[in-house]
Amino acid sequence: MSKLKIGIIGCGGIAHAKHLPALAKLADLVEMTAFCDIIKERADTAAKQYGAVGAKTYTDYKQLIQDEAIDAVHVLTPNISHSIITVDALESGKHVMCEKPMAIDSREARNMLEAAKRTGKKLTIGYQNRFREEALMLKEACSDGYLGDIYLAKAHAIRRRAVPTWGVFMDKEKQGGGPLIDIGTHALDLTLWYMNNYKVKSVSGSVFHKLKDQNRANMFGQWNPDEFEVEDSAVGFIKMENGATIFLESSWALNTLDVREAMTTLCGTKGGAEMRRHPVSGKPDLHLNAEMFGKLVEIKPEMNPSIPYYGSRVEDEGDREARQWIEAIMEDKEPLVKPEEAYMVTTILEAIYESARTGKEVILTSL
Repeated sequence: MSKLKIGIIGCGGIAHAKHLPALAKLADLVEMTAFCDIIKERADTAAKQYGAVGAKTYTDYKQLIQDEAIDAVHVLTPNISHSIITVDALESGKHVMCEKPMAIDSREARNMLEAAKRTGKKLTIGYQNRFREEALMLKEACSDGYLGDIYLAKAHAIRRRAVPTWGVFMDKEKQGGGPLIDIGTHALDLTLWYMNNYKVKSVSGSVFHKLKDQNRANMFGQWNPDEFEVEDSAVGFIKMENGATIFLESSWALNTLDVREAMTTLCGTKGGAEMRRHPVSGKPDLHLNAEMFGKLVEIKPEMNPSIPYYGSRVEDEGDREARQWIEAIMEDKEPLVKPEEAYMVTTILEAIYESARTGKEVILTSL
């Protein structure tokens, strides 16, 4: 089978941090033949480092998607343009991997969903945290019924002081919001996926703009308070049609020591699960709990350890995400992250912002 030809739209931070290196490891399956960025130098740099021989560069994505030889595109731009680029790419006959969140609001996300159905092309969203080793194990435990009926969950996306000071993260118009839409989206996606429950009844939420002037201690350096247009923290209370409830917490800056990002706590009728940070490595850690033989037990699975110089693991969640996406195209099967699931994540996030704005509960209807 010939290699899939991939076009990259947006050659900024997430492209270089995740997508380009991951696709480069699949050189036997794909080749990156086109790169687009509104800053030409960025497209040229990405093409030089990762492109196939003769790779083309553009500053207008519409020119890239006119290339009939391209099979799929990765949309790696600010949130505001996810929908329009994705819809145009689908309509031009391309499969699309779009970075999270799916879109800036539910209307635009629905446009993407309908375009995928209309064209018959594959669409997935970049929720790579599903592909972490412990995340995949927890999904298997949930699917096998180890936790029973999961009726209470917490979605964690909390940083103590890690406000992103580059790009357009603090620009409300281009991003649609702050930590809720940026990292809260990952925690919510994981939680809904584990519960396998996308039937939402109502949403309530609050957002906070409290710490924008406290910029001296920040992992990524000081930010300009005048440019901090989005919330620093947000929380949501989500009720499902079957009575299950999710509490979502998200923050870039919060005075807390309980720091957890892209993690979840699940409580079921048979057992529970909690994702935390390993106290030494700082990597995500999984704890399962249950009742056994009349006693309460806690199980801490050991993730596949590596021995230096003897087969150390080199595949991370971004690599697994890319491989699964490419295989979905080549084998004509569904990607792990379905657009209908990502649509509900965006719809819930939008409802939290709406509830915070109006002070009222938002009633939702499922797809």
